[in-house]
Amino acid sequence: MSQDNVGILQLLLLGLLVAPGWAAYKLQERYSWNQLDFAFPNARLKEQAMASGDYIPQNALPVGVEHYGNRLFVTVPRWRDGIPATLTYINMDHSLTGSPELIPYPDWRANTAGDCANSITTAYRIKVDECGRLWVLDTGTVGIGNTTTNPCPYAINIFDLATDTRIRRYELPGVDTNPNTFIANIAVDVGKNCDDAYAYFADELGYGLISYSWELNKSWRFSAHSYFFPDPLRGDFNVAGINFQWGEEGIFGMSLSPIRSDGYRTLYFSPLASHRQFAVSTRILRDETRTEDSYHDFIALDERGPNAHTTARVMSDDGIELFNLIDQNAVGCWHSSMPYSPQFHGIVDRDDVGLVFPADVKIDEMKNVWVLSDRMPVFLLSDLDYADTNFRIYTAPLASLIENTVCDLRNNAYGPPNSVSIPKQAVLPVGPPLYTKQYRPVLPQKPQTSWTSSPPAPPLPPSRTYLPASSGPVVSSVSVSTNTVGPAGVEVPKAYIFNQHNGLNYETSGPHLFPTHQPSPPGGQDGLKTYVSARQSGWWHHQHQG
Repeated sequence: MSQDNVGILQLLLLGLLVAPGWAAYKLQERYSWNQLDFAFPNARLKEQAMASGDYIPQNALPVGVEHYGNRLFVTVPRWRDGIPATLTYINMDHSLTGSPELIPYPDWRANTAGDCANSITTAYRIKVDECGRLWVLDTGTVGIGNTTTNPCPYAINIFDLATDTRIRRYELPGVDTNPNTFIANIAVDVGKNCDDAYAYFADELGYGLISYSWELNKSWRFSAHSYFFPDPLRGDFNVAGINFQWGEEGIFGMSLSPIRSDGYRTLYFSPLASHRQFAVSTRILRDETRTEDSYHDFIALDERGPNAHTTARVMSDDGIELFNLIDQNAVGCWHSSMPYSPQFHGIVDRDDVGLVFPADVKIDEMKNVWVLSDRMPVFLLSDLDYADTNFRIYTAPLASLIENTVCDLRNNAYGPPNSVSIPKQAVLPVGPPLYTKQYRPVLPQKPQTSWTSSPPAPPLPPSRTYLPASSGPVVSSVSVSTNTVGPAGVEVPKAYIFNQHNGLNYETSGPHLFPTHQPSPPGGQDGLKTYVSARQSGWWHHQHQG
């Protein structure tokens, strides 16, 4: 081949590599674990903890993530025995990638279960505000479902990240909770200064919304609003090949808009068993006198579309909302200047292996997005394969994630803005999606020693090593066996069998899982060994938390 032809080929390859849509994934894996590890002071203490049952690696599941400075915080609830710390972090200066040990925050003493006044017993999702404070709600619980005990009350803990000291602890009074209360999500609202700060807590099973004022050091509860309740038609879930019902799960994910012209924000929220989003001005939530007289100040927006359950959401300071789509193994987006209708919702990334249950989504102070995935339904209903990667943390710049989606308004390709506001806007007709993400294989590159007429292509982000290297059949490395779960003795698989909402059906034939694009009912094909429909009629009730 002539030198000229080589140069032309190089230019063509460069164009293909940088062309939009050719990157396999936008989110890039930063950390991953088969099972979680903790940074004990020394090996001897770690061995003692494992021997005594104070540390059982297989019992730890990460559920929350937050980034600030050189630290990435990770929460691990005490659902089972052997969780040595619930509030932890990764020192990103020392661990750029890999499977780092989790360091207790602020120290081991502050993670002592049952030491109510001095420690945190169980933390779920957490939030860092723009004043450098870490807000942590301690649920005070140990266990899950019918094993749950409450050694401590619900308490708000706020840490100064500059000094790593707790600067406030506030116990929620009894009038702000009820016997069914379970709170896993928090939103923090800072106004004109750091004292003008409020936190909002979603009571998922007690069906309420709690406001807390930093300046007043006081809280109050909005309850009995129908928008806090689950939708009885949206309680059926299919995640990781397991069918289950979370039919009683109410208000859960929350996000806050930028400050509006009136000086307040809009709080967006969804019940977990729902495909719909609701909204209310923080002017209402900041006013204790409105707890019983604000029904018409809450508004209902459209449904997101089918298979659109979400547990976590966050909004950037320019109005871009990201949210997990747990049925779709995906992260979705919506630009709040557009109507809340399905055609204005996009998918920023989807991964049927790495994003199985993307439990938390955050945007940090540098507009980088962080996503934690943890395969939670498999952990709760079946058995994780600890020879496989189970927990992952991904990151990407927000601008890169929304590029070429319906949430990217820079090219004005999706019509004029129509802001969601108070009061409710008109409902728009639902049309076909305007953007469909396509995954294409990453093209191979040969090392280049010189470029005749163009600079070299920027390096590709690291590929996910668990992806298939060819376009042939995708073969999972996870073997399938069954395990009896719960008092009813329902058998469910140890691996992920299908994701029907993304057009894939996974069947077992021999020791591995093979995908096919043709849906197959149970027993409908030769060689079908296992087809999962693990419906839990009684045992699943309240078996998940967070």
